[in-house]
Amino acid sequence: MAANSSNTGSKSSNSAGGKQSGPSAEQVVATFQRMRQEQRSMASKAAELEMEINEHSLVIDTLKEVDPSRKCFRLVGGVLVERTVKEVLPALENNKEQISKIIESINTQMQAKGRELTEYRERYNIRLVGEGEGETQGQSAASSRNSEGGVSKSGAGVLVS
Repeated sequence: MAANSSNTGSKSSNSAGGKQSGPSAEQVVATFQRMRQEQRSMASKAAELEMEINEHSLVIDTLKEVDPSRKCFRLVGGVLVERTVKEVLPALENNKEQISKIIESINTQMQAKGRELTEYRERYNIRLVGEGEGETQGQSAASSRNSEGGVSKSGAGVLVS
């Protein structure tokens, strides 16, 4: 019972002074991990679209060598439709251009997210596991991490695995 009352007391004092102390280490790590995951999902989507562009290029190159009046089949919204090469080729080229524009957009968003992540890391002094061990203070940093369970002796940084 005493633990519950002390927790509620600390919560109310945290909410009153929360603006001065900032987020807890757990909140910082959770936010950082969420931002990293967003960046990873953007990279994954960009890679997926790059594969689609490669597929479109392969089909376009193949269809350019074929008679324009020859019939071909195209999957549109889950339905296989019969068209001619001269109808399908411009649509494929247009789709390829649109996908390229989307990839450019995703890449600029990823760069912005990368800058945001870097600023966040610098603001909260976040270090990743294995980072900074090659520096001149590598041994002392490793020993302080081992003795402190992953947090530097100054307590100003957050170690993220």
